[in-house]
This record gives sequence, structure tokens and C-alpha cells, in this order.
Amino acid sequence: MSNFTIAIHGGAGTILKEDMTPELEQAYSEGLQQALDISYAVLEQGGTAVNAVKAALVVLEDNVLFNAGRGSVFTKKGVQEMDAAIMDGSTLSAGAVAGVRSVRNPIELAAEVMHNSNHVFLSGKGANDFAIKQGVKLEPDEYFFSQFRYDQWKAIRDSDNYSLDHTNHQLEELMRDKKFGTVGAVACDMNGNIAAATSTGGMTNKKYGRIGDSPIIGAGTYANNKTCGISCTGHGEIFIQSVAAYDVSCLMEYKGYSLEEAMHQVVKVKLVEMNGEGGMIGVDAHGNAAMIFNSAGMYRGVRSNRGVNTVAIYS
Repeated sequence: MSNFTIAIHGGAGTILKEDMTPELEQAYSEGLQQALDISYAVLEQGGTAVNAVKAALVVLEDNVLFNAGRGSVFTKKGVQEMDAAIMDGSTLSAGAVAGVRSVRNPIELAAEVMHNSNHVFLSGKGANDFAIKQGVKLEPDEYFFSQFRYDQWKAIRDSDNYSLDHTNHQLEELMRDKKFGTVGAVACDMNGNIAAATSTGGMTNKKYGRIGDSPIIGAGTYANNKTCGISCTGHGEIFIQSVAAYDVSCLMEYKGYSLEEAMHQVVKVKLVEMNGEGGMIGVDAHGNAAMIFNSAGMYRGVRSNRGVNTVAIYS
């Protein structure tokens, strides 16, 4: 039996203790812990890594604090467009969706794409049509409304600015206070199988159907039993350009790097050279986990059968 581990993130960026109330900090910590506990229980009961990462993301997508599912930000048109991806490292099967509306849990739709379509990536209306066909739960627009997300959007909707996830309301504060709102999970189950999953509502005020790295296999999400499972959070365009998640796997496969060494090279060296801010979480087939970021903070947590159970926010 392999060691089993689940690691999660809830986004990275300019997350500073002075900007956080004790109540909000506790709410984030409790949300992360709940996702860890539910997904860890899947692994503990002999469940697959795929089911564990999906379970973690359903919890985070249902939590209005995180920019995914229910807590997704508003686009330029004042609606939510959500992206998600999941990958099974034992088979290299993957499923992804982009620009979906009204889907309560985009990660469940991504899993349906992986298991029940002949495709990897569906987008827009086609992805929504597939959700209806598969019986994936939909919700009305009101379900996705939260006042603080609406206020964020209202502050910049009449401009050409877009913003990453954030909490402050003034425009100059919005531009300073960058948070990359994504949720993700990586797991190694007791059979040594790996999986990764990522879900996001994207950028506030985004236009033109913009898609970030989260649903793109190899950029924001990747899993391979031979190397690692990775879920990223950061400035999506640069994570796409650097093929960040797959780059970690390549360094492990072709250069013999450890998980931690490979993630450090990508996050602290390569992405920094490209002015790419953010972070990633990873696991390998031995149940080792790493959570590395180059921003001021990253909502994150890890739990394993070796007694590790940690939730953290700041650097």
C-alpha cells in the first residue's frame, strides 16, 4: 500500500494578514479544512485519487469565498463563465470545460467529459448541452450572485480593466490587490495512482470569452503516475505560455528532479523570469506533497496518512 495524500489550494496572490479580518481568516481556514477532510476520507476508505480531487473541488466550488462555482466572479457582461479540468495520472485520461454557465459544479462536468465523452475539452454552449444530457446539476443565476463579487465588478465594469480575484473596492486598490482566484486539488491514493483537478471563475470583468490556464491540460492541470499531479493558480496567460504544470513533470521525467526541486525550478525561477506570479500544489506517486508559490500568499492545505494535516494562507 502506498502512502496517500491530498493537497488543495484556493488561489494565490497578494494575500496579506493586514488585509484580513480574524473572522474572514477563520472562514477561509475552515473552508480549506472541510475540503481536506472530505477528500481525505475518500482516500482513507480506499477511494481513487480522481474521486478525492473531485470531492475536494465540489466543497470549494460550493463555498462562496472561493472564485469557482458558486463564488465565481462576474464577466464584462455581468454573468459567470466557469472553467475546470481533471486528469487521471494512471491512464492520462482528462476532461475539461471552459466558459460554462449555470453549472453548479464545473468539476463534475469536467469529470463527465473525461468518463463519458470521446473528447477531452468542451466549451461554451456545447459543454452546457453535454451537462444537460449527463444530468449534471444546474442552478439559476441567483445561486451565483454574491454581493462582494458584484461590488468588485461594479467598481471596474465601465472601464476596460479586468481584475484578478480581490476583496477591496477602490479601483487603485483593485489593481494593487491581486488575487488569482482558482481552486485546485492533487492526490495520491493508496494504490499509488495520482490525479489533479482545477476549477475557476476566471477574471472579474473579463471579455471575449477569455480562458486562463486552469482548464488547459499541461498548463494549469496535469497528472501522470510516472511523475506528479499538479494544479496551478496564478496569472493564467503566463502559466499557459510556460506550460507550467507539464514542465514540472518533464523536469522529473527527463532530468530526474524530485517533486520539490521541479516545482521550485518552475515557480521560483522560470515563472519569475517571465514575470509570472502565482503558485502550484503537487504530489508524486510516493505520497510526497509540495505547495510552492512566489506571491505574498496562497490559500492551501495538505493531509496525509503520515499524520500531516496543515492549512495555511500566508507565506
